[in-house]
Amino acid sequence: QVQLVESGGGLVQPGGSLRLSCAVSGSIFRVDAMAWYRQAPGKERERELVAAITRGGSRNYLDSVKGRFTISRDNAKNTVWMQMNSLKPEDTAVYYCYVDIARLNGLKEQYWGQGTQVTVSS
Repeated sequence: QVQLVESGGGLVQPGGSLRLSCAVSGSIFRVDAMAWYRQAPGKERERELVAAITRGGSRNYLDSVKGRFTISRDNAKNTVWMQMNSLKPEDTAVYYCYVDIARLNGLKEQYWGQGTQVTVSS
């Protein structure tokens, strides 16, 4: 069994910062890609990729967050973080952690976190 535990969401004023974290545990051989997606209010069918990072550290970002958000990971701790600076109201969404893992039995599987609410408002 694999568990993802997210934390770090909350209410922040425009221009503020938050740091999201996602810790992966369970019967894992290796965590490969890790990423953050978000789902904005009124867009329940659209979950967009915000940032992703490979096991080797290659990163990619949604254009609208480049220069403001930074994704990082610790392979030894199976944890991924996303530092979000200069937050804007349009960043308001539920943020989901996503991981691509290799299980001990050799199978590749994908898991989602439970989601954490980020609200940017004055």
